[in-house]
Amino acid sequence: MKAVALTHYLPIDDPNSFLDVDLPKPTPQGRDILVAVKAVSVNPVDTKVRAPKDQVEEVPRVLGWDAAGIVEAVGPDVTLFRPGDEVYYAGDITRSGSNSEFQLVDERIVGKKPKTLSFAEAAALPLTTLTAYESFFDRLGIDRDGASTGESILIIGAGGGVGSIGIQLAKAAGLKVIATASRPETIAWVRELGADDVVNHREDMIAQVRALGYKFVDHIAIFNDMRHWTTAVELIRPEGGIVTIDNTDQPMPMDVMKMKAASLHWEFMFARAMHQTPDMIEQHKLLNYVSKEIDAGRIRTTLDTVLAPINAENMRKAHALIETGTAKGKVVLEGY
Repeated sequence: MKAVALTHYLPIDDPNSFLDVDLPKPTPQGRDILVAVKAVSVNPVDTKVRAPKDQVEEVPRVLGWDAAGIVEAVGPDVTLFRPGDEVYYAGDITRSGSNSEFQLVDERIVGKKPKTLSFAEAAALPLTTLTAYESFFDRLGIDRDGASTGESILIIGAGGGVGSIGIQLAKAAGLKVIATASRPETIAWVRELGADDVVNHREDMIAQVRALGYKFVDHIAIFNDMRHWTTAVELIRPEGGIVTIDNTDQPMPMDVMKMKAASLHWEFMFARAMHQTPDMIEQHKLLNYVSKEIDAGRIRTTLDTVLAPINAENMRKAHALIETGTAKGKVVLEGY
């Protein structure tokens, strides 16, 4: 089968940073399904895993943690899918990735693809949807079905992939959304997705949020990086919660958090699959929920850019775009 892989971890402008390779087609066992991949998207995690380092892979390594495709075959213990089903998923960071014609993935972390979306539109969604959903509803304890209506949430880094779906999930749950964006195109993008207010995270966010009439906000999601930590701590309400998806080695003073009895939550959507948690199947359920919301017209894809076909050259282009830090929405590669 065709695949895009790496053997060395190189700068993305190096032509050997990704290679077109041919690998054996895998066979599903246990609860695995074999998916014929039709489209994949690229996330910051892909660029972080691929980042230059002194490591060599004897067997070409396939990255990629976002895909949409068609079930080709199923393992003997599979109960949720059958061949011919159209699916979307983010996969498992400990296994071979989605940048290949066929991929094995555990059925418990796979959802039914939205019927109203193309494969490219669907591939833009899984990783960011899982991340935003778990951030809001599993970590912060926001009620998905409306009991939290009227509460406020500040989404820092709202123009990226996670923020783009996060705005929509928060609005669907009835929240007042304050989104951050710094460029005219991302400001327009987050407004289009439903943000009630927009502030610039490159300027004084505390002053901007308070000018909107908020002394504190009920919830804060840090969807870019932790340089905004002290701002988030100042703006979170007493007994409120902050969720972040960023690794950091920056100082994180906790004295104000303690005085506010506020909570900090870490979100890592790969945790369930990586640790085979008892609630692993929740990712199947939430992807199916979002699929229904999309087909009902309440949530839209966050696709922005499509490159075709799926090959090493276009994968290098996609990674280079993500590494600029200026992409809005999602970058997808489609077709072999």
